[in-house]
Amino acid sequence: MTTAEDIRLSPDGVRPTEPRDAAVWDLAAQVNDPEIPVLSIADLGILRAAAATGDGGGVVLITPTYSGCPAMDTITEDVRTALQQGGYDPVRVQTVLKPAWTTDWMTDEGKTKLREYGITPPSGTAPVRNGPVSVGLSVKCPRCNSLDTRELARFGSTACKALYQCRACLEPFDYFKVL
Repeated sequence: MTTAEDIRLSPDGVRPTEPRDAAVWDLAAQVNDPEIPVLSIADLGILRAAAATGDGGGVVLITPTYSGCPAMDTITEDVRTALQQGGYDPVRVQTVLKPAWTTDWMTDEGKTKLREYGITPPSGTAPVRNGPVSVGLSVKCPRCNSLDTRELARFGSTACKALYQCRACLEPFDYFKVL
């Protein structure tokens, strides 16, 4: 009999094709991020793998947006609850730190949801850290689409966001940093 401890999952962030595993993924994918409630953990790209176990349980791998993210305990409990309510027991939720999360893992749908929520999503791909550091020239306002914006604080409401202000409409907004 296969147990959660016997499962070896590749944290690739791709929904499984095997129906039993896909059912576990789908339940976990319904969990929303507690800091940005319009995004599911699948939209955010922190849901990395899911599988059913032979003992009636499920196992889910998640990766935090950054190590020490305070939302991970809540996300873990929410995933555990979602799977248990879906009939899976035992449930194991494992946090994996390698590979490190990147904004490249966010879905296009998730980026659209961010924009509609009033947070400018990351643009472009995460920079390669073995050469020159690219500098973004502007961040588009999610309200009026102006590029005439300025950074107010490198760290916004969470460490993965920066606080900006639009010079055109004068509204402050969060920018989800490219990581």
